[in-house]
Amino acid sequence: MQAEGEVVRIPPLAKDAPRDFRSFFEDEHRRLFQTLYVVIGDRQEAADLMQQSFLKLWERWDQVNRMEDPVAYLFRTALNGNRMRLRAARRHAGRRIPLGLVRDEFEDVELREDVRQLLTALTPRQRAALLLLDLYGYGSEEAGEILGIRSSTVRALASQGRTVLRGTGKPA
Repeated sequence: MQAEGEVVRIPPLAKDAPRDFRSFFEDEHRRLFQTLYVVIGDRQEAADLMQQSFLKLWERWDQVNRMEDPVAYLFRTALNGNRMRLRAARRHAGRRIPLGLVRDEFEDVELREDVRQLLTALTPRQRAALLLLDLYGYGSEEAGEILGIRSSTVRALASQGRTVLRGTGKPA
């Protein structure tokens, strides 16, 4: 059984063992979406680009399925689509009239959930130290008084927490 987030490499199929498009999509859509989300940084645009990429492959599936590595072709198609999207955005950026910032409240919810999940990797004391120092702007002396610990302990907890959030350490 595959662990969540684990990347599984599917070996190329032999030319005499064709695979149907549906199974190819089911095997590859999650990994492609995750890659595009990391590259683009926007879930909706990553999902749109993923769908466009699979549509292009579906239109040529008879040829693509005979390729030595259709997965590589899928990723190349998606990343080329992203480059074309960025190029078009740069080209049109000078022509558009800025209408102001439109907030996507669903994206705000997703961001809050992502931050919440990141913070759950910390111990309660690390979370408290980081929130008091970085979110509320207290100094380490004040935060230490609030938490009932020494200021040096507050700084150490915050440093440990930042290390965990950067992914360079392990949760305590």
